Order: sequence, then structure tokens, then C-alpha cells
Amino acid sequence: MVKTISGIANYTATDLDRFVEDLNRDGICVIRGVFDRNLIGEWAQAFDKLFRDRQNQPGGLAPREIARYYLTLPWISPFANTEVFANPVIMGILERVFYQEYVMVQLGVDVPFQGSDYQETHRDYRTLFTDNIVTPLYALAVNFPLVEVTSENGPFQMARGTHVIPREEGLRKIATGEIPMESFYMQPGDVMIRTPLALHRGSPNRTSQPRPMVVMGYVMHWLHTPKVDLTLERDYYESLPEKLRQMLRCQVVDQLPKEKVETYVNFKY
Repeated sequence: MVKTISGIANYTATDLDRFVEDLNRDGICVIRGVFDRNLIGEWAQAFDKLFRDRQNQPGGLAPREIARYYLTLPWISPFANTEVFANPVIMGILERVFYQEYVMVQLGVDVPFQGSDYQETHRDYRTLFTDNIVTPLYALAVNFPLVEVTSENGPFQMARGTHVIPREEGLRKIATGEIPMESFYMQPGDVMIRTPLALHRGSPNRTSQPRPMVVMGYVMHWLHTPKVDLTLERDYYESLPEKLRQMLRCQVVDQLPKEKVETYVNFKY
């Protein structure tokens, strides 16, 4: 009997192994139908209200060039959801990639609006040592959209395989067309797992509606990540199983602050 890991779509251990092969080779894999569309709808509705509130708070949004913003999600319903940040399909892949303990360090949203432009092609992290040493996947971004991602509303773009070559070599190959800059289209419920070391960029949103993309960041336990943070209320944190508490690198407080000043402003390498 083939063991399956249930999401909305069922994936076997062989499927997860294949996703990991894609991730190691290309720096990215896309998994269809991981989350229920109703769950995504709840997140989208809550995000719309949160974004409006943050717009009225000094420092409540981190600018990401023209008409593009980043904000950290609060650990409240519906965002504080073990079915999302500890989803068995996602965990199955992370556990195949990270050979030591790993921690979750980030829960935020990138959102371009009409008027946004192409970002400069970049990495989200520096290499561990030097560009000439290929390092294992020590950090991963797990992305999922709150709306359908089309060619018109700012799809994430990435050059496959550029996580294992020097940055300047990757930029040259992108410029000559040897490695294409590929757009990734997604439906609500789909999940994309990628290495932040692959060269990538945001593209313009040419529609009248925002395109929110959630990012959950997971890293090897020894990696220092001062630009992102998680803050959980004590009651919620203590209600989690011990394994999940150990997985969260977070500040535990008695009550969440009412206002959030974003610090993750510099993000390009």
C-alpha cells in the first residue's frame, strides 16, 4: 500500500521525493492544491482588512519599490493555523531537505499594486561563504497566493538553477537568454517552495486589484535572521505541541502589540 499525505490533493512519499529533486535541481517546486480554497478565501478577506489598518499606522508597511509592499502577519485567526504553517505536505518536503533541526522565522505577505514595476533581479540571502562554494539548501521560502496569479497581476519570476552558480554568472546567463526568467502562475491553494538564493524578481501588477502572496520562511536552526520576526501570544504558544513550539523561533508575549512597525526593508542581495 502506498502511503499518502493528505492535503486537498493527496501526495505519496514518491511525489514528495520528486518535489525535493525539483527543489535541489531548479531551486523551486510548485505543489498544486495543498490548501482548501475556502481557507484561502478566509485569509484573503482578513488580509484586506489588515492591510487597510496597516496603511494608517506609521511604519505599518515596508516599501518594496514602487507600489509594492511587505507586511508581517499577526499570529491571530485565521493566520495562526497549524494546518498551514505545519502542513504535512510542506513539512514532508522540509524534512527531506533540511538535514538538521529547522525553525520557522517568518510569516508575511508581499503585495504589488497597479503601478508596480519589475524589481531588480536579486537574491533574498547572501551565500554562506563565497559564491564559488555550492552550499546545501539552508533556507527556504514557502509561498502561496491569496488570489489567482496570472500574467497580468505580477507573477513571481525566477531563473531556475541559479542558486548553484555564482551570482554574476547567473546574471550574465539571464541577460543572454541562456537561462530564462520564468513566470510562475498559481491558483488559490497552490504552494511554491523555493530557495532564496535563486535569482528572482517581482513583476508588474497591471490590474486594478492587489496580488497578495504569503511567504513563510524556514531556515536551519543555526542561521541568524534578524530582519524577520514572529511574535506569539503565550496562551496560543503554550497550546501547541512541543514539536511545533520547538519549530517556531519567536518572541512570546502576554498580549500582541496593537501596532506593528515593519523592519524587513532591505531584502536584495
